[in-house]
Amino acid sequence: MATDTTVGSGERTGRRAMVAAAVTVLLWASAFVAIRSAVHSYSPGALALGRLLAGALTLGAIMLVRREGLPPRAAWPGIAVSGVLWFGVYMVALNWGEQEVDAGTAAMVVNIGPLLIALLGGWFLKEGFPRRLLFGMAVSFTGAAIVGVSTSEHMGSSALGVVLCVVAAASWAAAVLAQKPALRHASALQVTTFGCTIGAVACLPFAGQLVTQVATAPASATLNLLYLGVFPTALAFTTWAYALARTTAGAMGATTYIVPALVVLMAWGALGEVPGPLTFAGGALCLIGVAISRRPRK
Repeated sequence: MATDTTVGSGERTGRRAMVAAAVTVLLWASAFVAIRSAVHSYSPGALALGRLLAGALTLGAIMLVRREGLPPRAAWPGIAVSGVLWFGVYMVALNWGEQEVDAGTAAMVVNIGPLLIALLGGWFLKEGFPRRLLFGMAVSFTGAAIVGVSTSEHMGSSALGVVLCVVAAASWAAAVLAQKPALRHASALQVTTFGCTIGAVACLPFAGQLVTQVATAPASATLNLLYLGVFPTALAFTTWAYALARTTAGAMGATTYIVPALVVLMAWGALGEVPGPLTFAGGALCLIGVAISRRPRK
């Protein structure tokens, strides 16, 4: 009976983690559409700071309602590193990179992030290198590359933009490597709240730009900034941390390959950007690769 109870509990936890991961990728996909609109009115640093301030205030309010205190001392190194790298460096680099290269190229370059997560997680976190995970990620990366090439506006991308996207991908991978151990000591809400706050502090040098641009930006751009802070940041980063605490970093990284396929569909519906057959094929490969990588061992 105890064994059946343990198995049932494990299955429920696994299902909750999958739901949390699904919420994350759905909201992160919507972020690309929102950024595409807001970046015309906000500079990269100002957009990152505004998004993080909105996220930190939302998370802080939830923390007060739930009466969760400060994380244990053992969690702070991972929270600090992930806060600076992911909430700070990653967001500024990605926003800046998307000003220098088209969205397709940016998505293709940033998608080396999950591969780095799997490799670093297998080495430093001792998660190993399951063949199914690596094969599935290779399939998904191929699909992401096809989506990137098929949606690129031109092939003469800025070298600076490509470098910035690589910096974003590397920052993401390193941050996940630091965040995973922190989740052994603190809750997903604590790790996300204080990571977001640290990222906002790191972006404070852009406060002058944010104040100036809020005064001149159209209401639609500011609403997109607030949306980015509340949903793709506060909610999605918390559901990411919840799922990451209950699975491997490599598997969570592989799950994010669903994002390019979702972005194609969202851009089609929201922006009227009709995808071509090659884009659909790339999106299908992304989904197939994630299905392979997330398939449990028999």
